[in-house]
Amino acid sequence: MTLRIGILGAARITDMAVLKPAAALDVPIHSVAARDVDRALAYAVKHRIPHVRDNYDAILEDPDVTAVYIPLPASLHARWTLAAINAGKHVLCEKPFTANTAQAEVVADAAAANSDVVVMEAYHSGHHPSLSRLREILASGILGEILTAKATFSVAIPPRKDIRWNADLGGGSLLDVGYYPVRLLRDLFGEAEVLQARANIRKDVDSSLTALLQFSDGVRGEIVTSMWPPRPAMPSLSIVGTAGQLRMRMPYHPQTAGRISVLTGLRRPVDKADRIRSGVVSNSMRWTERADRISTYLAQLRDFRDAIDGTGPNTTDAAAAVAQMRTIDDIYQAAGMTPRCP
Repeated sequence: MTLRIGILGAARITDMAVLKPAAALDVPIHSVAARDVDRALAYAVKHRIPHVRDNYDAILEDPDVTAVYIPLPASLHARWTLAAINAGKHVLCEKPFTANTAQAEVVADAAAANSDVVVMEAYHSGHHPSLSRLREILASGILGEILTAKATFSVAIPPRKDIRWNADLGGGSLLDVGYYPVRLLRDLFGEAEVLQARANIRKDVDSSLTALLQFSDGVRGEIVTSMWPPRPAMPSLSIVGTAGQLRMRMPYHPQTAGRISVLTGLRRPVDKADRIRSGVVSNSMRWTERADRISTYLAQLRDFRDAIDGTGPNTTDAAAAVAQMRTIDDIYQAAGMTPRCP
């Protein structure tokens, strides 16, 4: 089957997330629609998209479109993913998959009932080879028993008219940038219980948030995310074990400046009650490796294409998205907030 993509919405992320990877993979972009048809026309001219539609339904009704990309606000993801499934279109929907767990479950049920349609959440970081490399290092045992893990992601988004400051559209730091550290720790350590969370509220959304998670294998995880005030620290992952430590910079966009650094070979095992201090390191082995420079978005679109062709798995499917949304909703509730309900 020829993959021809229709785009629902002229969002800024589309250029990086779909248009450039599609050009590299020779995947045709068939059409685009937006709430403002003039904006869609301008977007189509700029990016050489051959067809412009007056509305999203027109793309779903077009027999020449075989798949859709949905970069709309989170509050609209469930509605249009369901509509695309019902229209028999494959779906690549931006993260977060939906605004809350209940919506994700409805979409996942529809996806399961229409198994000939590939429904993939556009969690691009999960398609990069660096995730497999992290799992490989953990599985090797070189870090010993894993004790703690911390993932951070903060981006400066001034509280103006950006949709991420609009609660009704699914705004807030957790659903936007915070999604990535939550998903990364879950990808590495499995399901988690939310022990506690704290959010700073501004304009009815969480401008920043921290959370402590307890994973089933005993690992204690920490999430730190913010979109205001600015926190200049580079996005990072840190893992501490009884025999070593791992740090990764830029774990969500490894192609930009991603590096994994490992320090292993501690003088004595570290009890869970202990804290790693520089003074306990002796005869250690240290190495740093550069992450694969393939674009996460290129890897994602390639995997989307292969899942549709039946030559590869759908690793960020609707079922995985439901599990992620459950954790996010649990974090909201632990922080004294309610899950997004647009």
